[in-house]
Amino acid sequence: MSFIIYSIVILLLSFYLYTIYTNKQQHYNMAKLKVGDDAPEFTSQDGNGNSVTLAQFKGKILVLYFYPKDETPGCTKEACSFRDSYEDFTKAGASVVGVSSDSKESHQKFSAKHRLPFTLLSDDGSLAKKYKVGKNLLVVPARTTFIIDQNSKIVSIHNSLFDAESHIKESLKVIEGLKSTTPTTTASDASAAN
Repeated sequence: MSFIIYSIVILLLSFYLYTIYTNKQQHYNMAKLKVGDDAPEFTSQDGNGNSVTLAQFKGKILVLYFYPKDETPGCTKEACSFRDSYEDFTKAGASVVGVSSDSKESHQKFSAKHRLPFTLLSDDGSLAKKYKVGKNLLVVPARTTFIIDQNSKIVSIHNSLFDAESHIKESLKVIEGLKSTTPTTTASDASAAN
């Protein structure tokens, strides 16, 4: 009996140390891509087999969020939260794109079942690699959201595996900040320029 308890304690301790190590590795990988960097160009396919590129979003704000897997509780909650706030994103001039390693067919089913109004991209691992999105515990893909501005610059990176809804809140806050720092031309500015 004591052997079983001892084994369980060793296993839990090993898991704990492993988690600390992989979280440090995740942080190290994320440090390679930082706010202010140019967003890496990409081409990937959506659920309908259409090619989607970063260049298609030039002049727009892009919320590019990486998530582990379709139909898992946290990922479904995150996707539905993006869906429920989708109007807020579009009013702010932002496009939302989700990325996971699921197949195009899986994305089609997931999107239809949950009435997702935004694009989901299938990633063979190359997109996650370009954006330095690692894995937690070496097996679970990270949950990371990038806000990319109109000039294809990364203005925010949010990483939280267990708080899926924080990605939506943080994204909207950053986008509102972008809107408030974007210069606007008023009628008096336009007449002064003439």
